[in-house]
Amino acid sequence: MAIKNVGVIGCGLMGSGIVQVAAQSGFQVLFVEANDDLVKRGLDRLRQTLDGLVSKGKLESRAKDETLGRIAGTTRLEDLKASDLVVEAMTENQALKNETFAKLDRICAPQTLLASNTSSCNVTAMAAATRRPAQVLGLHFFNPVPLMKLVEVVQTILTDEKSVLAAYEWVQAAGKVPVRTKDSTAFIVNRLLVPYLLDAIRAYEGGLATLEDIDQAMKLGCGYPMGPFTLLDLVGLDTTMFVAEVMFDEYREKRFAPPPLLKRMVLAGRYGKKSGRGFYEYGG
Repeated sequence: MAIKNVGVIGCGLMGSGIVQVAAQSGFQVLFVEANDDLVKRGLDRLRQTLDGLVSKGKLESRAKDETLGRIAGTTRLEDLKASDLVVEAMTENQALKNETFAKLDRICAPQTLLASNTSSCNVTAMAAATRRPAQVLGLHFFNPVPLMKLVEVVQTILTDEKSVLAAYEWVQAAGKVPVRTKDSTAFIVNRLLVPYLLDAIRAYEGGLATLEDIDQAMKLGCGYPMGPFTLLDLVGLDTTMFVAEVMFDEYREKRFAPPPLLKRMVLAGRYGKKSGRGFYEYGG
């Protein structure tokens, strides 16, 4: 199928990035937010981001105007009825996602693909809430969406090959690199990354080395762009713990269980860079 019109549910951190890359790639994009104020905020955020690219010489002024001309916002799910692809980028709440997919199924045309940007929820459950499970899949973008090239294309046991190929080609058309994965909790990247981050916390908790030395060791010894504690603070300790708990509930393996230190830091409000303090101090 030829995807021309894209719908995005949510225009927060991830949603706005998906809107931006889709619009910059030539697709008409309509995003949905909960109220008019959030629609305005979403449009303002996108405009500011594109203005920043122009000021840095990374985008021409004409291209910015053309991109903004392809973006619109609404508060009505019903307005997505003309979309060829809808990408859900809401909060990580399984029940809410299932309900939303059931509504989209009733609203959208029979051929429309329905995708979730989830990093931890069950895509199969979303598919089962519809009458078109063969056309439901995951499209897991990474933060920040405009910069990160990877997208995990998630196929459930219900998704047909035609839908996967259409989504795969759309990801490429949006300037990203797709990889295929099954609908198994945490997919590829988080399945491998989260245990590494949790082991780093356990090593520090056990007194193996300082934060700085562990970060330096992984940067210089393994060629990682940043150490595990810098990455944890960037991702958010609360986010990491949430994903780890979902993974532990699914697999019941000790390596996915959040270490005691992580739990206590989250309880103390030390979420990382976004709260001004995590494993490191950021101020402000």
